[in-house]
Amino acid sequence: MKAHFSHTPLKHFELDQVQLRDEVLTHAFKKEWSYLTRYEADRLLAGFRETKGLQPKADKYPGWENTEIRGHTLGHYLTAVAQAYSQTKDQDLLARIEYLVAELAECQQDSGYLSAFPETLFDNVENRKPAWVPWYTMHKIIAGLIAVYHAAKLQQAYHVVNRLGDWVANRACAWTDEVQATVLAVEYGGMNDCLYDLYKLTGNSRHLEAAHRFDEISLFEALREGRDVLKGKHANTMIPKFIGALNRYLTLGESERSYFEAAVNFWDTVVYHHSYITGGNSECEHFGEPDVLDSKRSDVTCETCNSYNMLKLTKELFKLTQDIKYADFYERTYINAILSSQNPDTGMTMYFQPMATGYFKIYSSPFEHFWCCTGTGMESFTKLNDSIYFHADNKLYVNQFVSSKLHWQEQKVTITQSTTLPQTDQVQFSFESNEPRQLAVHIRIPYWAVDAIEMTVNGERVTPVMERGYAILNRIWMDGDTIGLRIPMKVAYSRLPDAPHVIGLQYGPVVLSAALGTEDMVESNTGVNVSVATRRMTVKDYIVPQGMRVEEWLGRFDEHVIRRGEDLAFTLKHTDEDERLVFTPHYKQHRERYGIYWSLLEEGSEELKKHVDKAERERRIREATIDAIQIGNDQYELEHQVQGERTYGGTWEGLNGRKVEAGGWFSYRMKVQPGAVLAVTFNHMHTNRSLDILIDGEQLVTEMFPQEWKRMFYERIFVLPDALTAGKEAVTVRFVPRQKENGIYGVLRMIKQDVAHR
Repeated sequence: MKAHFSHTPLKHFELDQVQLRDEVLTHAFKKEWSYLTRYEADRLLAGFRETKGLQPKADKYPGWENTEIRGHTLGHYLTAVAQAYSQTKDQDLLARIEYLVAELAECQQDSGYLSAFPETLFDNVENRKPAWVPWYTMHKIIAGLIAVYHAAKLQQAYHVVNRLGDWVANRACAWTDEVQATVLAVEYGGMNDCLYDLYKLTGNSRHLEAAHRFDEISLFEALREGRDVLKGKHANTMIPKFIGALNRYLTLGESERSYFEAAVNFWDTVVYHHSYITGGNSECEHFGEPDVLDSKRSDVTCETCNSYNMLKLTKELFKLTQDIKYADFYERTYINAILSSQNPDTGMTMYFQPMATGYFKIYSSPFEHFWCCTGTGMESFTKLNDSIYFHADNKLYVNQFVSSKLHWQEQKVTITQSTTLPQTDQVQFSFESNEPRQLAVHIRIPYWAVDAIEMTVNGERVTPVMERGYAILNRIWMDGDTIGLRIPMKVAYSRLPDAPHVIGLQYGPVVLSAALGTEDMVESNTGVNVSVATRRMTVKDYIVPQGMRVEEWLGRFDEHVIRRGEDLAFTLKHTDEDERLVFTPHYKQHRERYGIYWSLLEEGSEELKKHVDKAERERRIREATIDAIQIGNDQYELEHQVQGERTYGGTWEGLNGRKVEAGGWFSYRMKVQPGAVLAVTFNHMHTNRSLDILIDGEQLVTEMFPQEWKRMFYERIFVLPDALTAGKEAVTVRFVPRQKENGIYGVLRMIKQDVAHR
């Protein structure tokens, strides 16, 4: 189905036109502001000075800012402070922006190159050598410079980013088709998106040509045709690509309509087939099979960067189409993924948001980690007033129910929204204007409204025109006029597509979770210094209805959920958890283990027995794993000191992997214990080939691949002799093909031998 397209796209309001009045949101912004002002500019700039050959004025920050991805934080930081300055016009913040840009200008090389790492990392990508996403970082730098130019009108920022765009163009436009394909196989953020933005500033056709070089045409065509090819693909790599595809259309117009259609279909695919109740998506940063969500719930679901980027895409699609589905999704994700991701006590934000029951929220540290989601967190919490209202001519669209004040300069009117949603069901709007104004006010009727809305104007009941999900009041508005709105809501449940008896709850727009205590809240690590929650003890993650079958309990769901007084706190009836579980807004859940999703299982059933047995089996495997690497995932490979020649990562048959050409090799550093075994996943399609596996240079085994071709993967377990592990805490595992290209896939594991053979 083709998306409806309006010939009069809506415009967003600038950040200084919308003032937040909601206590939770203003607190969140203040926490972010405080965090941003505590940064030391010279530490952010240290790597840039070092790359130029200048003496750094301070030490680099640690964590990701002392790795190959250094400099990405400064890119995010520039965008965040630009957004904060747009709202506040704070002069100290402006001085900080001016200093950063002046220093970056000094660090820019004659070629236009500007980064906190040497240009050789871009060479490594082109030559199929391991490198941690240099183009991703370049996108953040370019986007940050464009943001501060728009916010502060700094000509120096324009000059720097213009020259940096020339460097990108000189490199990208010289690629052969083969090199281009190699580069686009490595995460590059929204390079197409930022280059289209740059072209709109400069009008330089070389910048436009460079943007095209980052457009992955075959991917766009697949989604435009309605094919879900996302399985196994890195989610936060995919989303910015389609933001860029849509920007191509926004930049060049109707001749590029196919890119708009690709973005629409991509959004539909992600939202309707790969997303959870919070609006988040992905597991271990990757998309899985469409509509397979329950089996992918884990401690590393829903990377927050994905939600940030989906909201960017959603905003622009709404402006073009006025389709209410985008406004509904924006609200769902804004509250339950973005707002949920910040610790209100510290202002720190989350990387992963576990959808598996029994885990807890983990937040970044102020100046130690510098994750990607730390950067997008800076941006998200300096634009909390974005996308509440939109306009075109005299039409106003009210998309979010947030206490706020809109200064609509074009219409010379101020509109104040006051609401206590979801605590109550009331919303009110009041108008201030020196003269009467003819305005068509479109108020979203949200998907969670359980009955007809009630609307008044100046206290009198009115019946608005209903059109495409909006209640429209088109009239002459006078100073002092008011609109009253009542939106009835209740607790509702939603099922997962692959597990109809696994449900999540929400009240109105707010996802609910149940707190599960603070026992053993020990953090662990994954990837490069990414903190994750652990669940070492058994956590009961299921509910057993009492005296009835599951479908009967669900069929009378309204009877089985009780609100406790005026608080947003709900308990269950006729289950084995009536006395234990209390469901409250998940975005306020910060200090305990929690459960969003719950399996409904019937007492004494075979499903209940299987569920308990499976949980125990997974617990034993977790405990038995000495080390594990997500193959083909740059961050996790980098943590394990990946090295190699003539090797490249990617996705094949929906599974991540790393291939190596004949004459090449790759290796990882892995933890080991006496009695360990190595579990390796191979591809049955690599017929009549062999792959040597070496441990610290000593031959472990030669895997001889079967002669029969099959489209499938298989796992082999190799016991490490004591002689190869004695006295060692870690070993180097090296893979070398003998004749033809070969590879490994999935997760490479080092496991305790006694568990591996159970």
